[in-house]
Amino acid sequence: MKIGSYTLPHKLILAPMAGISDQPFRELCKQFGAGLTVSEMVASRPDLRHHHRTLLKADISNETGLSSVQILGTNPQMMAEAAQFNAGRGAQIIDINMGCPAKKVCSVAAGSALLKDEDLVKRILTAVVNAVDIPVTLKIRTGWDSHSRNAVAIAEIAEDSGIAALTIHGRTRACKFTGDAEYETIKQVKQAVTIPIIANGDIDSAAKAHHVLTTTGADAIMIGRAAQGNPWLFTEINYFLNTGKTIKKPTVSDMHQTFLIHLENLYSFYGNTVGVRMARKHIGWYFKQLNFIDSITKNGINQAEHPAQQLLLINAAFNFLTIDGATS
Repeated sequence: MKIGSYTLPHKLILAPMAGISDQPFRELCKQFGAGLTVSEMVASRPDLRHHHRTLLKADISNETGLSSVQILGTNPQMMAEAAQFNAGRGAQIIDINMGCPAKKVCSVAAGSALLKDEDLVKRILTAVVNAVDIPVTLKIRTGWDSHSRNAVAIAEIAEDSGIAALTIHGRTRACKFTGDAEYETIKQVKQAVTIPIIANGDIDSAAKAHHVLTTTGADAIMIGRAAQGNPWLFTEINYFLNTGKTIKKPTVSDMHQTFLIHLENLYSFYGNTVGVRMARKHIGWYFKQLNFIDSITKNGINQAEHPAQQLLLINAAFNFLTIDGATS
């Protein structure tokens, strides 16, 4: 699959996830087979552009492979300036967020709320595409609600505006993350336009990835929540798509080593204090994959304030798993 002049090494993309798809997690997912990663969404407002947290979210320095920065906003000129700013910081692709269902985003008519204003969609897309010399992509939902599914119309606007690829989360904004993803709508969009289409929603296994690609005809798939605590999912899907066979799950020892690398990268990227806090949610997701739930260990990890304390408890938990044979 190509996005502009870039050819993805794999047809798997890590979704932009607020508070999750930071640089350490993006790099980890690339290591295991993500062909492209997308940053957390960053606001286009000029007063936030140079804020430390905003800069961290869109920090792609020292990243390997293809990286995209996702921008959020409702003002065409501000969005164009945000695209230029992030392109200047090294972004290879700019992604526009018109899919976020969060109330605080939609309440200011951003994210998926933009789908209700097709004229504004057109003006934003045109402004951003014309502002930069790198590919611009768009992420949407199927519509605002079940009575106003307009993904096909938005896709046609995107194609006419010069958007290089379109990602569709197969739910309306009203659905948020409940119910089943609408792969039929994604299929309809794929048949209506010629730009690459990326399918997103409920892809949590190699078999499901194959099913979605086959059902929708999409050019690639985007994986979000299923990758939390499970970066190996990219390896599993790539292997299945290439061979038609399943690959062995990583061993506890393999998972332990990956876990430690991820944590060290979090500490390095954020600093010890923030890194320890950011690590807590990832630790919970990793242990969920391992079916390891120990309230005493969990509480201790969540109360740890320094990397050494956190690592000591994690290593003890993995030693228990290895000895106990809780997983293979």
